[in-house]
Amino acid sequence: MITLHHLNSSRSQRIIWLLEELGTPYEIKKYERTSEQLAPPELLKVFPLGKAPIITDTGADAKGNIVLAESGAIVEYLIRANGNVRFVPPSSGQGYIDNLYFTHYAEGSIMPTMVQKAVFTMTVPQRSPWLLRGLLSGVLGKISEKIVTPELKKHSDLVEAHLLNKQWFAGGDEPTSADFLMIFPVELLEYFNVAGPKTKEYVKRIHERLSRKAESSNTSNEWTTNPHVKRAVFLDGWEDGKD
Repeated sequence: MITLHHLNSSRSQRIIWLLEELGTPYEIKKYERTSEQLAPPELLKVFPLGKAPIITDTGADAKGNIVLAESGAIVEYLIRANGNVRFVPPSSGQGYIDNLYFTHYAEGSIMPTMVQKAVFTMTVPQRSPWLLRGLLSGVLGKISEKIVTPELKKHSDLVEAHLLNKQWFAGGDEPTSADFLMIFPVELLEYFNVAGPKTKEYVKRIHERLSRKAESSNTSNEWTTNPHVKRAVFLDGWEDGKD
């Protein structure tokens, strides 16, 4: 059995989408951030870094003991563990290259810029003493506009150009690892008001796909019973300025 250790305001939502698409039986163990918006100590007992997402897999016979962190590693593991039947990119050609690039681009390039944006505009001001919040918000906001926003625009233009004539990042008829990893930063492009029209269509299409999946699902996991998950929104907590 696979258990997803799911922290609110984290990248765990990606893994929920993939697990539901695969139809893999799984359980969700949910963790809440502390008042300082840090991961709770309980996650450190699962994995030394205490970051989410994390999966544990005991196998069909409940005798296994796999513990795996990092979104990219989890996505690749789950696709392979399910026999490489679905969501597999082409083995060669441009589809292979696109999937390879965007699978690594998601965490290697675009997400660090997103984190910078969040730190400047949300995290630092909101965690500062209240007497300094107004000042820091104004100063850091201007710094963000001059330094971070132009970089976000570059990423937005790249993603928009790539999705111009593609339904999925690898160009096929189904999502691949690139899509399961890119959904989180692509939603953030929309959240920060720098997403292009094709990017917005992409996000909308995935939300509609997730809604249909939730409505038709016969599984008994949190997807169908918890509105926090069923609403099919990946930005859990970002609306409130959480990191």
